[in-house]
Amino acid sequence: MKKLFLTASALVAFATIDVASAADMALKAPPPAPVYSWTGWYAGLNIGGSFGKARDTETYGAAAVPFIPASTSADLDGVIGGGQIGYNWQSGSALFGLEADIQGSSERSSAYSSNTVIFFGTLPTPPATGTLNDVEKLPWFGTVRGRIGLLASPTWLFYVTGGLAYGGIKSTETLTVAGLGTVTGFSTTRAGWTIGGGVEGVISGPWTAKLEYLYMDFGTFNNTFPGTAPFAPVNLSTHVTDNIVRVGLNYHFH
Repeated sequence: MKKLFLTASALVAFATIDVASAADMALKAPPPAPVYSWTGWYAGLNIGGSFGKARDTETYGAAAVPFIPASTSADLDGVIGGGQIGYNWQSGSALFGLEADIQGSSERSSAYSSNTVIFFGTLPTPPATGTLNDVEKLPWFGTVRGRIGLLASPTWLFYVTGGLAYGGIKSTETLTVAGLGTVTGFSTTRAGWTIGGGVEGVISGPWTAKLEYLYMDFGTFNNTFPGTAPFAPVNLSTHVTDNIVRVGLNYHFH
């Protein structure tokens, strides 16, 4: 009888331990999944397209010579591609960042205009109607921008961006009058501004992908193509704007 009592007591003790262990296990929740952090450096590549405008106003001859200005507006389109580097600061669902990029571009525009041209000389020189072919190219550009974003979820970011835009612009002018032609050109580096926005999401681990739109304005600049006999100088005022849409891939160093 005593042995039976001891055996029953041992079974009750083991059952109590098992129940207590099960209760402890039930109270211990699984560890939370790590939250994705956007803070830190990143770098990546991008590719896209552009649909800009090159607006030109041409005048001919010296200031003392009467002229009729001609204006053209041509699409500045092409394929773009390049790389970007940046840094993010995340605070809750808000994000603040800086990003710089550099792009190669096939953007090109071409426009024709006709105008009354003063041949090289003074007013007694008879005027004639000439045709000017104006070709504008934007072979490269870059931006330095701030970013302000809102996390729709830990892995999806919507943002606005804006700052400095800069780029190289090449102009080539071909003037044809009465069967005679002359070609002149110049290159300049311009600074302007840009604004836009985009969306970026986590693909896997440190990799994210983005879709971005930017508007850029390089302002208005002037240049004079020196006259080559029998042509008078050509004065050109140019305003270049651009719209770009690109997709990008970033690697985050954290």
